[in-house]
Amino acid sequence: MLRILLGVLIWLALPTAAQAAPGVVAKGLFGGRAILEINGEAHLLKAGERSPEGVLLVSSTSREAVVEIAGVRHTLTLSRQIAGSFSQAQPTTVRVLRDADSHYRVRGAINGRPVTMMVDTGATAVVMNVNDARALGVDYRNGQPSRASTAGGMVDSYVVDLDRVSVGGITVHSVRGAVIIGDFPEQILLGNTFLGRVSMQEEEGVLVLRAKF
Repeated sequence: MLRILLGVLIWLALPTAAQAAPGVVAKGLFGGRAILEINGEAHLLKAGERSPEGVLLVSSTSREAVVEIAGVRHTLTLSRQIAGSFSQAQPTTVRVLRDADSHYRVRGAINGRPVTMMVDTGATAVVMNVNDARALGVDYRNGQPSRASTAGGMVDSYVVDLDRVSVGGITVHSVRGAVIIGDFPEQILLGNTFLGRVSMQEEEGVLVLRAKF
């Protein structure tokens, strides 16, 4: 029986200043830097730097800047203003009922193709057998050859990069996967290369997954 570890929900603290809904105007644009007027006060920010008001400069060129406020991204050109109220974005939540065999199974998608997966915190990656990989169009032979330990012993496998893995409204991009040459596992395992990038909590037989910003 696969063990489901009970994790503590990781709360992500969003900048409280971002809730103040600052008005933002691009006053100067440069490669990797921008002068932003926020609530009437000018700030010179580098890409990746956040203002005291909670405005993050994601990137900047001489033509435009991308800023992030309360998890929402906006593109600014010179003198274009972001105004109005920016509500704090709420994380997407998926609730999964435990099956009669004490496992959690989820409906989702890999690279846009629908699948059913079993949650397995003991799996280091999203693991599938070679038949599932072929059905999903995963080009595993261009992956990295490896070896994997199964109940039947050591078997050949490939480490692959999955473009995206989705569960409900939660989508994680560039997820490491493993393709086992053979019929194991019988069902695709949703492992820690996905689970480690979401918040997870068990509540009375219900697994709660929340997207991280």
